[in-house]
Amino acid sequence: MKTNQQFKNQALDALSGNWGKAVLLTLILFILIGAFSGPVSYQSVKMQTYMTEHLGSNSSIYGMLSLMQDPEYMAIQQSVNGTNGLFILAYILLLAPLMVGYANAFRLLVVKGDNDMVPNAFHISFNHYWNKVWTMLWMYILISLWSLLLIIPGIIKGFSYAMTPYILEDNPELSATEAIHRSRMMMKGHKFDLFWLYLSFIGWAFLCLLTLGIGYIWLYPYIQASEAAFYEEVKADYELNGGLA
Repeated sequence: MKTNQQFKNQALDALSGNWGKAVLLTLILFILIGAFSGPVSYQSVKMQTYMTEHLGSNSSIYGMLSLMQDPEYMAIQQSVNGTNGLFILAYILLLAPLMVGYANAFRLLVVKGDNDMVPNAFHISFNHYWNKVWTMLWMYILISLWSLLLIIPGIIKGFSYAMTPYILEDNPELSATEAIHRSRMMMKGHKFDLFWLYLSFIGWAFLCLLTLGIGYIWLYPYIQASEAAFYEEVKADYELNGGLA
């Protein structure tokens, strides 16, 4: 297994001369996420403010029941539910497949030097579209179910299924369960390796906070390109051992 520094060096070599395109793709992704999650955050703050103003120190069950019968509160609640529903739908239909496209655009950059990143990301996102939507949805459901037990099992499963976006593009003929299962097989013995790779960026993450978060537009491509290099390594290891799925 390569070291973290080797994965990061591969990422930096691939990003050299291509930072502009990588940052542009990341900015598009962040803007789309913000466009859908922003209204959700606004409605949540609006509801919290309304509850604080009308409940005050009366946070008893009686006070809560009285508030819940308030027509204005009910209207805000309906708005929140509607906004959350639209965000979930948008995430499933647009953002989930786009995450697959984003990951594989960096993989093409790292493996083949293909720097046509924005077109690649959107082409991959909408190629075999419904399989990507269903697989990513099923993956998130599984992680959520494991998280209901305890946080730690959910995190472990998140690492176990982390290679699914790459597998979907590599093997579009696989079903959702097959792609997720293959990721689980690939990550046997490598979950801590991926965790350790992510952890190696923690210093950069803290520095990005000093830029009011703007630095993450550069850090995220660095992490994603390193993860793509990591996938190639675990994929080669999986194939060398004959595969189990």
